[in-house]
Amino acid sequence: MANALVVRGGWEGHRPVEATDLFLPFLTGNGFDVRISDSTAIYGDAAVMAETDLILQCVTMSSIEREELAGLRDAVAAGTGFTGWHGGIADSFRASSDYLQLVGGQFATHPGKEPSCRVQDETDNFLTHTVEITALGHDHPITAGLTDFTLTTEQYWVLHDDLIDVLATTTHPVQPWHPWHRPITSPAIWTRQWGRGRIVVTTPGHSLDVLQDASVRTVIERGLLWASRTASAS
Repeated sequence: MANALVVRGGWEGHRPVEATDLFLPFLTGNGFDVRISDSTAIYGDAAVMAETDLILQCVTMSSIEREELAGLRDAVAAGTGFTGWHGGIADSFRASSDYLQLVGGQFATHPGKEPSCRVQDETDNFLTHTVEITALGHDHPITAGLTDFTLTTEQYWVLHDDLIDVLATTTHPVQPWHPWHRPITSPAIWTRQWGRGRIVVTTPGHSLDVLQDASVRTVIERGLLWASRTASAS
């Protein structure tokens, strides 16, 4: 049986418990023995990490101790899969450059609506946008068979490097109330090989309804299986 570790916490606005609970039946139904931790301290437990085939992380912002991050990086390099969505993986541990290097992409912002349309709640940042599958994505096991899909939610602007393999993108248009002068395309779904480990990041996932969108859920579930050490070793 494969071992999955779910690490959840950080900013409560992303509902880390309820969000990760959505995927526990999928993990157990696919043969994973699931362990849940509400603290990143478990990353510093070398024995636990050595037997972990897959980590699902949902920890937005927050901070991480040096030895915990070292344990996470070492585990992924040794073959443990690492995956998550939205701020739970792409906006974690902002003060850690070593974490940013591991993941390969970092949330920068989510542009908002035209100022006169804002009502001073989270929906001010909900924009209708398209997630476009790339040429690589059309052939990748995580996104094969999916077509471009539209969401109305936060649209992540991501800073990234070129070690990531981009399976889908989203483009931020030029608007009169924004200071940029040409459209900006950000990765929306990507994978990354780190040592012997596989990393999968899915940027949609701000709220439970987005996680239950058919396309988003398919990507996350396929990513869980693809990232696992048991898959990469086969």
